[in-house]
Amino acid sequence: MLGMLDVLRVLVVDEARDAAETMAAALTLVGFEARSVADAAQALTLVEHYKPHVVLFEVGMPGSDGCDLSRTLRERYRDEIILIAITGHDANDQHVSGVLERADHYFMKPVKLEALRKLLSIPPSPGGSR
Repeated sequence: MLGMLDVLRVLVVDEARDAAETMAAALTLVGFEARSVADAAQALTLVEHYKPHVVLFEVGMPGSDGCDLSRTLRERYRDEIILIAITGHDANDQHVSGVLERADHYFMKPVKLEALRKLLSIPPSPGGSR
């Protein structure tokens, strides 16, 4: 995937600001361009200007949650954006399974950076993982 792009842009959406900012910082360290926001409304606003290739989002956010966010992103952008859901709940949970129908991939918490990098075909940095 990266061969076609200069830098892969990722938007991290999680109501736990520290978690979102930490993931965005880690993604930046391994070669992504990453930003973070704390809710679905902020995500939808930023997507318009930032044009991420990937949106990594928490399923169970308060208010407009990952279900609403994924539905809106699919309606507006079809398959132009890769959607990756993050959840601490089992995939058989009815709420989670609805989101997973729209997501391209999902991870159970905690997300391992190396697994995410592998999914997006980012080669490991020299000297091993960070």
